[in-house]
Amino acid sequence: MGLRTKLAGWLLLAWLAAAPAWSQPAASSPAPSVTWRVAGLAEPAQILVDPWGVPHLYARSEDDVYFLQGFNAARDRLFQIDLWRRRGLGRLASIFGANVVEQDRAARLFLYRGDMAREWRAYGPRAQRIATRFVAGINAYIDLVGSDPARLPFEFSHFGYRPEKWQPDDVVRIRSHGLTRNAASEIWRAAVACRSELKADEVRSALSPPWQTRVPEGLDPCIAPEALRVLGLATQGLVVGGREGWRSSLETAPAVALADGEAAPMEGSNAWVVAPARSATGRPILASDPHRLHAAPSLRYIVHLSAPGLDVIGGGEPSLPGVSIGHNGHIAFGLTIFAIDQEDLYVYEMPETGAMAYRYHGRWEPMRKLIETVEVRGQPPRRVELLFSRHGPVTHVDTAARRAYAVRSAWFEPGMAPYLGSLRYLHAKDFKAFRAAMSTWGAPAENQVYADVGGHIAWVTGGLAPKRPNWDGLLPVPGDGRYEWAGFWPGTQLPFVLDPEAGWIASANELNLPPGYPYREKKLGFEWSPASRQQRLAEVLAGLPKVSLEDSMRLQNDVLPVPARRLQALLRALKATDPRAVAAARLLVGWNLQASADSAGAALFEVWWSRHLGAAFRQAALPAAAAALIRSTDTRLMLATLEQPAPRWGADATARRDAVLERSLAAAWDDMLQLGGADPARWQWGRLHHSLFTHPLANATDAANQARLNVGPWPKGGGSDTVNLSSYDPGNFRQVAGPSFRMVLDVGAWDNSRAVNAPGQSGDPASPFYRDLAPLWLRGEYFPLLYSRARIEAVVAQRFELLPAQPQPR
Repeated sequence: MGLRTKLAGWLLLAWLAAAPAWSQPAASSPAPSVTWRVAGLAEPAQILVDPWGVPHLYARSEDDVYFLQGFNAARDRLFQIDLWRRRGLGRLASIFGANVVEQDRAARLFLYRGDMAREWRAYGPRAQRIATRFVAGINAYIDLVGSDPARLPFEFSHFGYRPEKWQPDDVVRIRSHGLTRNAASEIWRAAVACRSELKADEVRSALSPPWQTRVPEGLDPCIAPEALRVLGLATQGLVVGGREGWRSSLETAPAVALADGEAAPMEGSNAWVVAPARSATGRPILASDPHRLHAAPSLRYIVHLSAPGLDVIGGGEPSLPGVSIGHNGHIAFGLTIFAIDQEDLYVYEMPETGAMAYRYHGRWEPMRKLIETVEVRGQPPRRVELLFSRHGPVTHVDTAARRAYAVRSAWFEPGMAPYLGSLRYLHAKDFKAFRAAMSTWGAPAENQVYADVGGHIAWVTGGLAPKRPNWDGLLPVPGDGRYEWAGFWPGTQLPFVLDPEAGWIASANELNLPPGYPYREKKLGFEWSPASRQQRLAEVLAGLPKVSLEDSMRLQNDVLPVPARRLQALLRALKATDPRAVAAARLLVGWNLQASADSAGAALFEVWWSRHLGAAFRQAALPAAAAALIRSTDTRLMLATLEQPAPRWGADATARRDAVLERSLAAAWDDMLQLGGADPARWQWGRLHHSLFTHPLANATDAANQARLNVGPWPKGGGSDTVNLSSYDPGNFRQVAGPSFRMVLDVGAWDNSRAVNAPGQSGDPASPFYRDLAPLWLRGEYFPLLYSRARIEAVVAQRFELLPAQPQPR
């Protein structure tokens, strides 16, 4: 370990020791107050910011409170929401130059281009009005900083550009920040079928519930790997390449190799709810911590909207009106991903003439072509060609092979703007109304946990689920008319549970279809996250006689990886002869199963788990051609095979299993000697595994500004299978994704609720709320999520008074 790494660790410990716990705000002088006159506001309104950066918005009508939400989002997150809009609409090149023209083209391919009247109706009768007022608020703040550029955040002044005005349609036309699936997995499965045998793909992604897929009739599974490059460009973020010539050297975010079991960064979640009979408070408790990519500013934003008829607080995405995770004083709601398969890749035969057409029902059908102009900073505008088939955007044309590819996604249906469906349940006061709202939910497909002040708890699923009459959605299909969606399953037919006998419900992206659910008919999806997090949630919640708020906060920060416990049992019986494997097994068997930052056992386990065990298993379990192709391992299948090796390996199964364990343990031991030094007693997981919230433009600045924009790094505990999830890159052990926003609600005694949002609430590097919550988050601590006006007024840190630009006639 280098001196720089040691110093970073020492500095972190000093910083954490000095950082305030924030369990209660310190007494302070009266909050500073700012008054603005704002065009578009009908009546006076207030923004009260508490000591943790949470804005509490008070208005005299819902129209004004959504205007206020947009205004406040721009006040706190202007750079972030402006970048979100530019990326989603395909307007990055106007500020970042020619190297992102292709990303702009890709984003435009995946915009919603359907009937806008149907689109707005899908979110409820007031959705268009709400979005219009929200956007008006954003634009009002842009006007304010336009007249006083000193108010612009650092990014605009440093890089020399200005925020753009919004249109209401921008809120819903952008789909590419959603989490749909599984086109990328279809490509991988086809590649395995092309180069080896289809069954081998179970080692990469075992199907559940039990299912045997097959190559669709008419499909050549040897798919061009470029078929989904455009989808990747359309959905990824932006990372600049470096300081020198940054306008011409922007590069898109590199692909990250992740721990086994993760083909992409694990963007799942945990959520649970406890009934009054099992709660230490005698009231329901609801906990939710979504897992998304880590960045500065944070993806989520906590906001409180209060107006006559509406009083809702919680987390959402700052570019959208409303909140998706929180409560409204009557009901509480939290979410995780529910793995509905909402995408398909279509493969077309093209004519020998070279025409942009494809065979459909025996005829050549022309592709629809659009020409759009992309503005490019410092250069003339570029004209880009967008091609569409009847199924969706054409992502690749292979003229030599006379093939074309297109993605059909539920994205392109009305009502699929991610998370905007939450507008329908913000006024719900009971389970009937909440379930009715969830029956129209589009994207992303969700598990919602629910609780209300009447003491009820529930689990409800939502998402647009395609009907595939004659295939399962697991492989690409010919686009010649034989494989067509036959509409969508009604949302009322998706599973739910109300007031279960167990007295609690937990969700962690695992396969959770109820027993007897007709999955063979509905074919919602066959690719789910490993159940290890849910298993840990279940054993803790079931094992506590009463569950408290503190129990729930501890559980959100739990770092016990269930797979490690299963592997420990195998290592106790392992009779290894390699001294490196013997030493490794001894250390792991004696480990307390806590993947804490200071643990030597955790360091060895995670290096073994993420770098060596899966690779050794693939070599032993796969044909050579598949082993050369597949780079990730389905950890459920791997663990089941290691525990019961005979079905896969036959008569010498135990010896083959033990060889996998011994060989991989020896390699992991050697790796740790290089990574951690010769003395295992000094190994620490946190000296390898670290968290860094990176700003998308930091690389284009000098060292001082990088330190200002990025937040971290810090040693970090957890792993890819802990409740406190950390998806990390095993190449450098940097955390890529996990929980940054956490919430635990005391349903009915709302001021007892707790939350945290790392690195901070604000997106402005100059704000005291940009990085202030990082110490709490790192220590597993929370702040009070205050709801009552009196409690908020008692601690307010900043006060903004907004008045109409002109007195309104009565």
